[in-house]
This record gives sequence, C-alpha cells and structure tokens, in this order.
Amino acid sequence: MNGHRPDVRDEDIGMRAFQIRKAKAVERALERLRQGIRSSWGMFTQLDLADLGWMIGELWAFEKRADWDELHFSKLLPEDVTQIIEIARTLREDPHNTVETLERVGDIIRARG
Repeated sequence: MNGHRPDVRDEDIGMRAFQIRKAKAVERALERLRQGIRSSWGMFTQLDLADLGWMIGELWAFEKRADWDELHFSKLLPEDVTQIIEIARTLREDPHNTVETLERVGDIIRARG
C-alpha cells in the first residue's frame, strides 16, 4: 500500500453515506409497517413494495429528522399503504407538485400516529 488516498472525492463519500442512511431508514420503516399490518402484508406485490420503498425513501430525504422520527409506520392500515403506493406511482409518472405530494404522504402517516 502506498498510503495515497484513493481517487474518491469527499462529495462522493458524503453521497454514499447519505444513500446508506436512506436505505437503512427505508428498511426499518418497511419492517415496522410489515409488523403492523401482519397478515395483510402478503396482499402487496413485489412491484407494490418497490414503489412503497421508493416513496418512503423520498419521504425520508424530504422530512426533517425530528419529524421523521415521529412517523409511526407500524400504525398504518393496508388501505393507507395502498393509497401511498398509488401516490408513489402518480409522482413517478408526473413529478410535479413533489413537495405537496410528499407532505400528503407524511400527513397520511401522521394521521395514524
């Protein structure tokens, strides 16, 4: 080893750390959600769960950490999850009003808290 720093910028390291924190937050939220809706979890397809995970990740990036920590994913109902998935698909197709859309998803989750 030559002791030289690899050709990686601090910005790249920061972005990777952000992505790792985001992925872990999504994983924890999905696990809480799964435990909360128990047997209804099986009604969601892999595509549904991928869209749900994407939306939760976007919400994590949007929310203040203190607000994120107050979201209770385990209290959501299957119909809440279905609504969030539908919102995620709409946002992916037409990424307008992103802030309002993310606020709406946060409100769905907070309403069950």
